[in-house]
Amino acid sequence: MSWINMLNMMLNIRLYVRGTILGYKRSKSNQYPNTSLIQIEGVNTTEEVGWYAGKRLTYIYKAKVKKNGSHYRCIWGKVTRPHGNSGVVRAKHCLYNIKSYIPIFIIT
Repeated sequence: MSWINMLNMMLNIRLYVRGTILGYKRSKSNQYPNTSLIQIEGVNTTEEVGWYAGKRLTYIYKAKVKKNGSHYRCIWGKVTRPHGNSGVVRAKHCLYNIKSYIPIFIIT
């Protein structure tokens, strides 16, 4: 492997992992919209979730109207703890703004 190829590999480091929104934390009759359940790609056990605990996550979406010169907006959150034994995490995403619930049309 050449020196240039090794340099390119080192510069192409991805600093994020994709995840899937499964829904809100809920019980039989209540749901808690401040806490979402997220399945992170490649995380399948509770032990693997431990590394992500406390890490920030963001939901990035595209809006029709520009705000601050961009069509893209984001909702920030934080991984709080595991949920079950299959690598699903709980994420609090109402840290900075009371209205920053993840919209229900995204989950369905």
